[in-house]
Amino acid sequence: MTPLRISIAGVLASVLLLLVVLELIRGRRLKERYALLWLATGVVLLVLSAWRDGLNTIAGWLGVTSYPPAVLFAVATLFILLVLLHYSTVLSKLTDENVELAQRVALLEERMSRLETSGQVMEQPTAHLERVD
Repeated sequence: MTPLRISIAGVLASVLLLLVVLELIRGRRLKERYALLWLATGVVLLVLSAWRDGLNTIAGWLGVTSYPPAVLFAVATLFILLVLLHYSTVLSKLTDENVELAQRVALLEERMSRLETSGQVMEQPTAHLERVD
């Protein structure tokens, strides 16, 4: 049987995680799309922490007989790995998009430079803006 202290600590940690994620969404510092994984993590951990017999049953299915809360830690680790994998794919996509945008800007700058040297460009509407490198 899972010790009551461990269950209470797990419930408190799960509720804290859910509250932090909801506050980040409310403050628009975390987009809803990315928050879904964190919310799912918090809910699963909350259910496993609060439902002590369920955690013991799952631990029995997995062959963990000595300390059932180890399953809770394993589930938390699995969800964190899934979140990291998701963010790695998002980061990879953003990196590719950033390279493409940098190439487009370089092509546009080259085109503008050629037009300026040939005298085809009159006054630029953005001439008052500084170029940031």
